[in-house]
Amino acid sequence: MSATTGLGEAVVGVGDGSGSSVAVQPAINATDSSGAAQQRALAGRRERPVVRAGASTAAGTRPLYDPYLATPYAERVLGRDLSTLLPRLRDALDGGPPLMLGTTAQRVGEQVAEHPRTALVLGTSGSTSGTGRAVALSADALLTSAAATHARLAGPGQWLLTLPPDHVAGIQVLIRSLAAGVEPESTPDGRFDPAELAAAVVRMRADLPRYVSLVPTQLMRLLGPGHSEPDAEVALAALRTCAAVLIGGAATPAALLVRARSAGVPVVTTYGMTETCGGCVYDGVPLDDVLVRLGEGGRIEISGPVLAEAYLQETADDPSNGAVLISEFVTENGRRWLRTTDSGAWADEKLVVHGRLDDVLVTGGVNVHPGEVERRLSGTPGLAECVVVGVPDPTWGDLVTAVIVGSATLADLRTRAGGGPHAPRAMVRMPELPRRGPGKVDRLMAASLAAQAVADGSAEVHGAST
Repeated sequence: MSATTGLGEAVVGVGDGSGSSVAVQPAINATDSSGAAQQRALAGRRERPVVRAGASTAAGTRPLYDPYLATPYAERVLGRDLSTLLPRLRDALDGGPPLMLGTTAQRVGEQVAEHPRTALVLGTSGSTSGTGRAVALSADALLTSAAATHARLAGPGQWLLTLPPDHVAGIQVLIRSLAAGVEPESTPDGRFDPAELAAAVVRMRADLPRYVSLVPTQLMRLLGPGHSEPDAEVALAALRTCAAVLIGGAATPAALLVRARSAGVPVVTTYGMTETCGGCVYDGVPLDDVLVRLGEGGRIEISGPVLAEAYLQETADDPSNGAVLISEFVTENGRRWLRTTDSGAWADEKLVVHGRLDDVLVTGGVNVHPGEVERRLSGTPGLAECVVVGVPDPTWGDLVTAVIVGSATLADLRTRAGGGPHAPRAMVRMPELPRRGPGKVDRLMAASLAAQAVADGSAEVHGAST
C-alpha cells in the first residue's frame, strides 16, 4: 500500500499484513497559539481498541489494531532516512500497531499485548547499570510531552534531527514535528559534523521557530577547549537563528553552558528519561502538569501525564533482583510516580540534578558524589571532558579518579576542586570518553579503564612516587 510521507493532510498506512488501516491525519497549523494544535491532534486521534480474538465489532467497522492478533512494527533504524519511519510513527500515534525501536525493544515484543495503550517501545541506555530496559510509551503521553515542550518554548515550529531516532531524544524530535504538522530537517548519519549542522539549519524554514536538540558532546565539539571543529563558528552562527537549542541526554558542564550563552546560542537544558517521554524539566523547571518531588536521600520522583505505561523486560534480563538500583513506578493515593535512580536538590525553586544515587563514592569515610566533583572541575583550563569514577583502593576505599579528555593536569584538577575529599587523587587521560547511547558516558567502562590504568601505573596518582 502506498503512503504519502508529507506531514500535511495525508493518507497513511503500511500494507505489510500488520492489520493497520488507512487513516487521514489533518494538517496542523503550526502558527496556532502554543499547545492548541497538539490538543486538537490528541482530541482527533483514533482510540486504541482493546479487542480480544474472536470479539465482534459494530457493523461496518473493525478494530484498527488488535493487540492479540496484529504484529507490532519492529524497526531497525538505519541512518536517518525518515521516509518509512515517519509514516509508521504517525500510524502508531494514531492507534495503529506499536513501533518497536532498537534491539532492546524488539526482544520484548510478546509483552506489548499486555499493555494495549502502547504506541512506542524504546530501550533505555543502560549507561550505568550496563543493562537497557524496554519501556512502553502511550500516544497520549508522547503527544502531551510534545505539546508541553512547545508550550514552554516559542510554540510549534520546525525541528532538526541530529540524534539517532531509536533513542527518546531523537524520536521526540519526530513526534514534535508530527504534532506541529511541519516536516523535520535532519543531518546525515554518522559522525557529528559542524558544517552539516550549519547547512541543515540554513535549510530550515525562516517563517517558523527553529528548534534543534543536541547532546553535550556535540556542543562541546563547537565550544570546548581542544575540541573545537574547523567549521564551529559557522555552526554557532546557524544555531543563533534558532528559537531554542535543547541540550540533554547527559549532564552539561556549567562552563560549557556559559560559553554557549555568551556565544549567543539559546541553549535550554533538559532533564528526563525514556520513562518520561524524554525531557520533562527545562532549565530546572518542570513542564506543565509535571510534578517533581524529592524522596529519601534526595531521590528524584516524577509524576504526570508524560509517564510511561510500564517496563517490558525479559525475565532473564530483569534487573529488579536487587543487584543494582533501578527506577520503578509506584502508585500513591491514586497517583503514579516514577522513582528515578537520580538524586537532586532544589535551588532557587529549580531542580538541580546531582547524578545517580548509586554512584556515590566513599573515600576516606566521606561520601562524595561524582556529579558534584564534575561540577567543581568544570571550567578547568585545558579540560575538555571529564567523568569521575571510583577505583577500589585499600587505603581510601574509593580512589576518586578523574577520566579526562584534554591537557589539564592532576594538580590543575585538585586546585579547581578546592582540595579535600572532592579533589581527585588520580587522573587518567584519554583521547575520548567511552559512550553508550547518544551523549551518555559509559561509566562502567570508564571505571574499568581507570582501574586498569591505576593498576598498570599509567594513571597519574597524587602522592605517588615517580
